[in-house]
Amino acid sequence: MKTAKICHLTSAHPALDVRIFEKECVSLADQGYEVHLVVAQGESQQLKGVSITSVKATQKGRFNRMFNTAQAVCEAGLALDADIYHLHDPELLRFALKLKRRGKVVIYDAHEDLPRQIMGKYWIPKYLRSIASRVVEALENFVVRRLSAVVVATPFIAERFKPLNSETVVVHNFPKQEGEFIAPSFDKKQVCYAGGITKNRGVDVLVEALSFLPEDYKLLLAGKYSPEQFRAELTEINGWEQVEEKGFIGRNEVKEMVSQSIAGLVTLRPLPNYLDALPIKMFEYMQAGLPVIASDFPYWRTLVEDQGIGVCVNPEDPKAIASAIQRFANDPALAREMGERGRKLVTEKYNWEQEAIVLGELYQRLSA
Repeated sequence: MKTAKICHLTSAHPALDVRIFEKECVSLADQGYEVHLVVAQGESQQLKGVSITSVKATQKGRFNRMFNTAQAVCEAGLALDADIYHLHDPELLRFALKLKRRGKVVIYDAHEDLPRQIMGKYWIPKYLRSIASRVVEALENFVVRRLSAVVVATPFIAERFKPLNSETVVVHNFPKQEGEFIAPSFDKKQVCYAGGITKNRGVDVLVEALSFLPEDYKLLLAGKYSPEQFRAELTEINGWEQVEEKGFIGRNEVKEMVSQSIAGLVTLRPLPNYLDALPIKMFEYMQAGLPVIASDFPYWRTLVEDQGIGVCVNPEDPKAIASAIQRFANDPALAREMGERGRKLVTEKYNWEQEAIVLGELYQRLSA
């Protein structure tokens, strides 16, 4: 039987994006497929069984990416003449039906609930967000009805797409079980946050929470500010002097930071696209053996408190966040117990290896 030739396309993500490259592309290559990845950020190379082609987009800007860069990525993908095309960005959907007309199998990968995500985009004027959300949802729905399959990151996104496309499959963005985290010592009054540093993710409230704690309590903060001027806003908040900035750090540095913490923070604001999300950082904290302090969303409560791997708090209440931090600092045995429970759950259930099987089964059906 001929091996299916697969082409993943992204105009918005870097070449070595963890979900796209490290998880999906590498897993499919390991399963024997000929896998290509076309990107606009990074270098062309052969890595881990995946052929990466970079279109080297030179112009910058969000709108240029959505139009010119997306077109360049799709043209490079078409030149590969693959059997299956896997699209990772909404701006690529306008090329999806063209691929279908050429007899290709086309998969759309919905990483986020885009219409709900738009409602929290700071760069879209507030008066336009509702209109933009409805227009995007209508366009997305129109296209996905005609595609071969939809891959989604959460069960809640699946509920939206299943009535439109029966071949809708949930492939969670859980962590890979590779390498070992450094076991936390739970002997320092430090908590950590790793990820995008934005107001929507409640980082300003985290900083304020420190002002309700003694001076020896610290927040280890890793990631990029978005927008960049958000940092200046944070520095004006009481509690900033207790923040230790790590910058944008690699995986080994993240492991070191986690090992020096008593809890991992995921206190996102209650925006529509966050309420039913499954942030990868939550599961990476669990994998590292850290308890989680998370937003008190009903769905998250079933993951965190019902399974005993952390506590949920009002993400808009800095005093509640401070109280949760202090609880773990005062009871390291509890922190260790919850952390170990979380690590066990990732080992047994919340891991990429389980999700790779689901993705592989979808590809088997589509390439039959």
